[in-house]
Parts: sequence; structure tokens; C-alpha cells
Amino acid sequence: MGVQDSEQATEGMENQKDSSCDLGNSSFPLESISEDASVSNRRYNPFNHFIPALRSGEWSDIGGRSDMEDTHICITNLAKNFGYNVLDEEAISFYGVFDGHGGKGAANFVREHLPRVIVEDADFPLELEKVVTRSFMETDAAFAKSCSLESALSSGTTALTAMIFGRSLLVANAGDCRAVLSRRGMVIEMSKDHRPCCDNERMRIESLGGFIDDGYLNGQLGVTRALGDWHMNGLKETTTGMGGPLSAEPELKLLTLTKEDEFLIIGSDGMWDVFRSQNAVDFARRKLQEHNDVKKCCKEIVEEAVKRGAMDNLTVVMVCFHSEPPLPMVVQRPRVKRSISAEGLQNIKCLLEEG
Repeated sequence: MGVQDSEQATEGMENQKDSSCDLGNSSFPLESISEDASVSNRRYNPFNHFIPALRSGEWSDIGGRSDMEDTHICITNLAKNFGYNVLDEEAISFYGVFDGHGGKGAANFVREHLPRVIVEDADFPLELEKVVTRSFMETDAAFAKSCSLESALSSGTTALTAMIFGRSLLVANAGDCRAVLSRRGMVIEMSKDHRPCCDNERMRIESLGGFIDDGYLNGQLGVTRALGDWHMNGLKETTTGMGGPLSAEPELKLLTLTKEDEFLIIGSDGMWDVFRSQNAVDFARRKLQEHNDVKKCCKEIVEEAVKRGAMDNLTVVMVCFHSEPPLPMVVQRPRVKRSISAEGLQNIKCLLEEG
């Protein structure tokens, strides 16, 4: 059944956590595109006049868990939603999935506070990459203060957000939620899972005095980046006062959208337990071609995940960049030249003469 949290933080906010790394994703590699390059491309490229026509949908299900700890958010105009007027005429859309663990306090806190912290940053919206990174860290610190006043809030959450401004897509990820982009039916990974089995994360953790034990960070947690978890010894702070191995700093990816980009899927890790990235894109394209209803497509993805045996909470947010459904894929079959040797012709001739 679909699960929706009864709390609503602001207009446009809708409410609605461990497994091994997905080593079988068929995708383009992660790339780094600077914000300046993206803005420059948008202003000076006379050949790309693509303007995304944004449509979004979402769906959640409690899955095989006894409690729902996922939540999410969809805001069409981030600044306007909080009563701010910015000089940039382009609206900044904001989408996020927050996958809680050890309770839903952290997930709900981040959903309610992170967007406002972003908007209230002095560098918003001109330096969004710096703003988003800083806002993740500030929201994490604010949650630590709240937990010190109310211990019942103690919990953690992964967080993945996507911001769309003009033709630019900025994804920020801390944890193992995942965002994938469909470009003419081919998947582009917009995030990477932060899990103990990832080599880069292992090196970062060990450099900070942490360790991996049986696939868990310090033997306690199945993700290596998250907000919250201040109550877990040695993860956020060490006895020396230095930062611990569990980081709230997100990894960012900025990409310039083109007319070939069809939609973005953001899902909590319960979905990716049973869907590979390309498989999710293929499934979503088929459903959109059938009915072109984004919310219904999200519902069908979640229902399919349940059918496939997903045991975790499930949340999917989807953003389409066109009003029309994705075009069918045309597969060009290679032409095969067939020939027969002189010896073969002679054998056929002999057989015919014998007959």
C-alpha cells in the first residue's frame, strides 16, 4: 500500500533503510562538470535552445519493514516557496529523497530544514555547488543540537537532492539513495552509492581512523555518508575532537540537460536492491510510453519492486523534462553480407546433377 506521512512542512512538500554495492550497473561513468562551464554553455551556445518542461511525480511504500522511515520532497520553485525573491529569473526546482535509519527523526528534520538553509545562504543562488555542500553540513550540525535537547530524535538519514535551474541539473548525494538520468534510453549515473565496500570510501574512512568490519562502518553502519547518527560513538566525532569517518558532506554532479535527456529517477536504496540502474530506466520508459503519467509510473516502479521481493522501505521521485512520452527506441540491425565460395558452388552443382 502507498504510505504518506501526515506531516507537511511547506506547500509543495510531500512526505512519504543496507545491502551490497550494485556492481552490475551498465552506465556512463560519473563525470565532473563545473558550474561555470554549465552557465557558460547555457549563455553562449546558440545551437541548444532546449528548455525543460518539468513534470514530477512520487510514490512510497513501507515495503517489508514495520516502520516507514523514508520521506521525500518536491518543490517547483525553491525561492518562492520560502517567500524569497531572487534576481535570477529562472525558477530553481528542488527534489529530494531522505532514507532514515534508527528512526525517522533525522529524515524528517532534514526534509524540513535543508531547503530553507539552502535558500537563506548568502551565496544563493549564484554559487549553488558551494551553497548545497555547506547547507548539508549546517543542517547536520543543527540536527546534532536538536538531538542534544531531545534525545528521542537520535537517528540518521541518507540524503539525495536534485536541483534544476534552466538547463542545469545539480545532484547532491550523501548515502546510498541513487539518481539516474535517462538520455535517449541510456542510463547516466548521477550519483554513486556511499557504502563500505567502495574503495574510495574505504580509503577516506581509514585516513580518518575509521575501519570496515564485516561490511559495516566501524562495525555499526551500512553506509559511509549520512546526516545525523550523532548518538553513535566514534562515527561523527572522535575522542581527539576531530571529525569522524561518517561524513555528511555530499558528492556533487552538475550536468547540462539537452533535448535527448528524458527523465531523472531518484530512489531510496530499497528500490536499488531489486532494480539495476539501466533496468529502472527501461521499465520507466515503457510505462511512460503506455500512459505518460509520471506519478502512475512511480507507483508502478514501487509495485514492481515489491513484486521482485524488496524488503526495505521504498520511495521513488521522478522528474520528466518533456511533456511528451519518450520516443520508441529504433534498433539498427547490421546488414550481413552473405557469399558462397567457388567450392561451395561446385558442390551444389554436383548435388543438383546427381538429383
